[in-house]
Amino acid sequence: MPAPRTSPLVRARRLLIVALVGVLLGIGLFWSLSTIATPRRTTALFDPPVLAGQQIPGYCSAGVYARHGDTIVLTSSPHCGDEGTVEGEQGVAGPWAQDATCPYAGHLCHASDMNYIVVAADRIPWGHLNVIDLGVGGYRVLGPEAKALACADIAIGDPIEIDGRNLYRTGTVAEKGENLQPPAQDGAYFPCMIKSTLQVDGGDSGGVVLVRGIPAGVTSRSFGGDLGFTPLAEGLAALGLDLCTAPDCGLVPPPTGAVKG
Repeated sequence: MPAPRTSPLVRARRLLIVALVGVLLGIGLFWSLSTIATPRRTTALFDPPVLAGQQIPGYCSAGVYARHGDTIVLTSSPHCGDEGTVEGEQGVAGPWAQDATCPYAGHLCHASDMNYIVVAADRIPWGHLNVIDLGVGGYRVLGPEAKALACADIAIGDPIEIDGRNLYRTGTVAEKGENLQPPAQDGAYFPCMIKSTLQVDGGDSGGVVLVRGIPAGVTSRSFGGDLGFTPLAEGLAALGLDLCTAPDCGLVPPPTGAVKG
């Protein structure tokens, strides 16, 4: 006895169901792979948040917390704004790390391509000033023995990492030497510029560069998309800053409730 024939309408419905199941399976597979491939942050945010290593207003990134006398500052980049510029809710920009003399006429010499932001009182993350936030790369806590690296401490092949624009990346040191910017740009001369294999883009400027896990540099330039950074130790010295290596950076925080946040 021949099997009953299926109507065209029933066949169409079956094909539609099969197609929908296929689409749903495809979406589920894509979501699963995306979840696996995209790193997720595993550390909680403080309040106020630690901005060292993170993106800040002005389309730049932040370096490390430091002391200027009894004032808490956050290192950054002069690319974000001149001295006196208000950086959103975070504070006010300080001077560029500039040398008193320069061997190149018409140029300005800089120990490092960095400045700092005087952090607003209600934006200081007391108890976490020795912390660097690398996003999905995790928090890095500086101990009392920590010291920023100088140019001489950094070698070709050293591993590096940054989290500028809240995008964690790793690479290695590729080259090291002097760098003279043309007057048509900013006419800056840097005694030490370090090039890496790590890719950067607009918004990374000012972010801290860790070398061998130690604060070592300031994201400064792009050489065909490759990160160029200047040494942190020389920049701190030129600006009279002390790296924060204790939770309150050696200061006494205000009483609870004395400042907002």
